[in-house]
Amino acid sequence: MNIIKTEIEGVCIIEPRIFEDPRGYFFESYSQRDFEKEVRVIHFVQDNESKSSYGVVRGLHFQRPPYCQSKLVRVISGAVLDVAVDIRKGSPTYGKHVSCLMTGENHRQFFVPRGFAHGFSVLSEEAVFMYKCDNFYHPEAEGAIAWDDPALGIDWQIPAEHVILSEKDKHHQVLSEIENPFDYNSDLY
Repeated sequence: MNIIKTEIEGVCIIEPRIFEDPRGYFFESYSQRDFEKEVRVIHFVQDNESKSSYGVVRGLHFQRPPYCQSKLVRVISGAVLDVAVDIRKGSPTYGKHVSCLMTGENHRQFFVPRGFAHGFSVLSEEAVFMYKCDNFYHPEAEGAIAWDDPALGIDWQIPAEHVILSEKDKHHQVLSEIENPFDYNSDLY
């Protein structure tokens, strides 16, 4: 696998080695040994999958300690713009974001560490999105930031009038208004 480091430490893009022939293709989508050697030591405990249509924006979500999560995300089919926002107070990249275009054809994966808010927009007619988490979901620990927080400057690559949100995602506060539980100098793992 090819690891592409991003502008924010800890967030990376993973490109698998793809073997193609007239029958189709094969690639190893995850190897605990290689991931721990190249990215970080981690123990994933849950896999999730969602299907969404064009214009859906999910996010920006996170879980508060002690239930915070890292995510390893990928697209099975379609095209998604995935976004990770650094929300660790004291971080030199606090409030900055990294985005990654993932498609069913490029097979890229995006690693979002603990201490980041995460979201994605669907750019294709529909997309199937899959991700691994290193902690179980706890509703009482759920947190979120407004997808359109102007201070974050995220280009979701969808006109605002075409964005489709869940009822919950329509009502989140901007980053400067949330009670932030993440400290850059704390070990979130």
